[in-house]
Amino acid sequence: MTYAVDFTPVFAAFGALLTGLWLSIRLAALAAAIGGAVALLLAAGKLSGKRTLRAPVDAYVELIRNTPLLVQVFFVFFGLPALGMRLRPDTAALVALTLNAAAYMTEIMRAGIESVSRTQVEAGLALGLHRLQVFRLIVLVPALRAVFPALTSQFNVLLLGTSVVSAISADELTHVGEYIVSLTYRSFEVYVTIGAMYFVASWAFALLFGVFERRLFAYPA
Repeated sequence: MTYAVDFTPVFAAFGALLTGLWLSIRLAALAAAIGGAVALLLAAGKLSGKRTLRAPVDAYVELIRNTPLLVQVFFVFFGLPALGMRLRPDTAALVALTLNAAAYMTEIMRAGIESVSRTQVEAGLALGLHRLQVFRLIVLVPALRAVFPALTSQFNVLLLGTSVVSAISADELTHVGEYIVSLTYRSFEVYVTIGAMYFVASWAFALLFGVFERRLFAYPA
């Protein structure tokens, strides 16, 4: 039996797929924003020199980075209810992706902070700035400049990783595609279209972040 490729049902449901893509982008953006803020705090704790702060951060980072994202999603959605914490699929997806993003971004932030010369920090302290001012005025911008490409790459990884949360029926592009497949039985056409949409979105964000990098972190002429 020869399979006849027909994208007509996909085109008819393209609006739903675009909505799913927007939901994926929103989920990735929220997870990246919250995870980035958490990662900055964790990186500061890791570099504080205090073992009571460094050890828990190290344990968290190693745990998340050495377990599959799908297992983390299942733990948040299926495991936490055993502890009395029942979350809706969308909320569980955001929590799992945020925890995952924060672990990877912690190491990125740490590397960025460590790339700033210690002498610059000492010079700021010698000028009478307190440590928060030194971090905000001297360390933060050069650190972000150094790791901005890695952070943006992590966002794209996170955007593609949102497909995993379709396993718990969270609203995003892959879940919408699976629903369309169940109605049309056009698996080939739907998944080719979804793959193309992920590719275009990732490529577009890579270009957009490149523009931001040149505008925000360009050295003065």
